[in-house]
Amino acid sequence: MITATPKAALRVAELRQEAELDNQYFIRVAVEGGGCSGLSYKLDFDNEERQGDQAFESNGVKIVVDMKSFLYLCGTELDFTDGLNGKGFNFINPNATRTCGCGESFAV
Repeated sequence: MITATPKAALRVAELRQEAELDNQYFIRVAVEGGGCSGLSYKLDFDNEERQGDQAFESNGVKIVVDMKSFLYLCGTELDFTDGLNGKGFNFINPNATRTCGCGESFAV
């Protein structure tokens, strides 16, 4: 399962409204090769599920991930930070053995 904190869910709703997207749009999370640690997170809006996708609902946010990425992301929590040390989405991934300083890439 992939979950979203209440703060992340609120930010997703704000971004959806700013982009004038209706509720058919969900968050698609994926893992791609690259970044400081070897793998990087990708987060975007989408409105089409694909064969093999895994879908989860958390705090009113629909999160969809392809099966290959899910193997790296199982148990991950999506959070949002707007503090002094930076602003943006954070992935709290229990499968990551190391992450880079920016938090956008990881290794397993």
